[in-house]
Amino acid sequence: MSNVAPIALAELRDLRLAFGEKEILSDLNLQVPSKARLVVLGQSGSGKSTLLRLILGILKPTSGDVFFKGHNVTRMPRRRLNRIRQKIGMVYQYSALISSLSVRDNLALPLEELTRKTRKEIDQLVDEKLTLVGMAEARDKMPSELSGGMRKRIGLARGIIMDPELILYDEPTAGLDPVISSVIDDLIISLSEKIGATSIIVTHEMESAFKIGTHMAMLYKGKIIAEDTPEHFKNTDDPVVSQFISGNTQGPILEDTPLL
Repeated sequence: MSNVAPIALAELRDLRLAFGEKEILSDLNLQVPSKARLVVLGQSGSGKSTLLRLILGILKPTSGDVFFKGHNVTRMPRRRLNRIRQKIGMVYQYSALISSLSVRDNLALPLEELTRKTRKEIDQLVDEKLTLVGMAEARDKMPSELSGGMRKRIGLARGIIMDPELILYDEPTAGLDPVISSVIDDLIISLSEKIGATSIIVTHEMESAFKIGTHMAMLYKGKIIAEDTPEHFKNTDDPVVSQFISGNTQGPILEDTPLL
C-alpha cells in the first residue's frame, strides 16, 4: 500500500491578495479534500467570496498559488484555464440568471459556448439537470416568472450543467425563508452525493453550515485560523470561532469594532 497522501482537489497555498494598500488575504493556506463539502465561515467582507473567484481564476493573487487537481491555476494560459473552468461549477448568491433568456436557454448557454454538443444532446442534459433539482416543469419559463427559491434551484442546475468535479456556492440560501433554505441545503447534499462532486460553500447561516458541511474552515483577518470537522467546530476552544458560531457580542471579534 502506498504511503503517498492523495492530492487535494483544490489547494490555496501561501495566498496573499491586496488592492493597493488594502490587504484582503494574507499567507492563507487551505486544502479541499476530494468529495468533501467544505463550508467557509467568516465575517462580512472578510474575503470568503473572493476565495471562490481566486479558485475560478477570475482574480489573480498578489502572491501565492491556487491549485486544482495539482495544476497551478494562477500560472495557466487563458485557453488552458478555460478548460479547467469547465470542471468547476459556480452557484451565485442571487442566481445571476440572464433575464432575457428562458430557463432552458440559461442552462444551455455554457454548453453551447464551450462544447460541440448537438441541440438534442444539450436539451437532454438540460432536462436531466432540471429533474435533479425538481424543476423540470420550469424549462420554458422566464426568470421573472420564478420565485426566489425556484431561481436558486435553477442556479443549482446551471452550476452542475457541465458535470463539474468542484462546485462553488456563494451564500446559496441568502434571502430565503427557513423552510426554503432547508430545501436548498438538502439539494446541495443530494447533488454532491449523486454526481460525486466536491463542494465549497460560503455561508453566514450557521444552521445550514452545520447541516451541509463535512469540513469547515474559519477565515479571520485574511487567514484560515481553524479547519476541522463540524463536530470539532461546535466544541472549539478558539475564542474567535466560538464567538462567530454563537453570535455572542462579547469576544475578540468586536474588541476593535464598536457596536453602532
